[in-house]
Amino acid sequence: MAAPRRAAAALRPWDALLDACARLPFVPHDIAKQLDAGGHYEMPFDDEFPFAISLFHYRTDLHTRGSTWHERLELFVPVEGRTLFRMGEREFDLKPGDLLVVDNLKLHHVVDFDGFDSRAVVVSFRPEFVYSLGSPSHDYTFLLPFYAAAARRARVLPLTEYPEAAEALRRLLLCRFEEPDGALQRAGCKAFLLELLLELARRFRVSELAHWEFLRQQQRTLRLKPLFDHVREHYAEKLSVAEASALARMSPPQFMKTFKKVSGTTLIAYLNHVRLANGSRLLRETSLSVAEIASAVGFSDQSYFDKRFKRAFGRTPMAFRGDTRSKSS
Repeated sequence: MAAPRRAAAALRPWDALLDACARLPFVPHDIAKQLDAGGHYEMPFDDEFPFAISLFHYRTDLHTRGSTWHERLELFVPVEGRTLFRMGEREFDLKPGDLLVVDNLKLHHVVDFDGFDSRAVVVSFRPEFVYSLGSPSHDYTFLLPFYAAAARRARVLPLTEYPEAAEALRRLLLCRFEEPDGALQRAGCKAFLLELLLELARRFRVSELAHWEFLRQQQRTLRLKPLFDHVREHYAEKLSVAEASALARMSPPQFMKTFKKVSGTTLIAYLNHVRLANGSRLLRETSLSVAEIASAVGFSDQSYFDKRFKRAFGRTPMAFRGDTRSKSS
């Protein structure tokens, strides 16, 4: 990332994008304070400009662990180093330049491994930044890669092979970070984002029929919102499929199918994720024993809590607490 600056015009689009990234500040992936009790990642947006770009440096000791989900849409692009990215039950092995269209409502996270050291560009925006009820109907085309039923295939675009997409991202980055704040910068960011989204729509060959999938996905999310809100407040309490179905106003079979489609996991797995996320918070912020924390977040068996925690965070609760405290001292 410390390569000398060269004239962008003399470089291939991917190399020009790397050259632009070399001038930008990448920061440790520290989002713990932005996660709520349900693992929901809340990013503050200006309502008139619901768009952001984050430049993250991921390393074994430099990133927030645990899965997240969010309503906003997201593109994830490693620009240096190998990155393993898990969404729902799928794992993607990304190399530099692999642009991933994130399934935002599915629990997702970068996966730790020996030698993990990566930098990535994360482009985030609310859907209404691009398409809303008042927009021309063709504008939904820009969002089809996020909602298309065909998206069950891997939605990874190698920017090293698609120069138009690489150039659109380069111009987007430079507009966001090197242009003065103001109306022209905001207009430019939207224009270059639309260029990038158009390239994605072209490359993934999504059908216009996917517009209905877009609308269905929005409807599913709205129906599950009361459930997500309930779990956020009452994650330590028992919750049966029948109770969850009632919150979403669905039959149990319909609920289980819809929940898996939206979140990419089962209700039990989601509850465990929320409880473990809160367990990690209590390990960082309190002096409660592991047994007390396990009970407080809804696990009646500490050994089961230990087992699930190690699987999720790559270390035991005690080791996690020790690492957290050593970093803050």
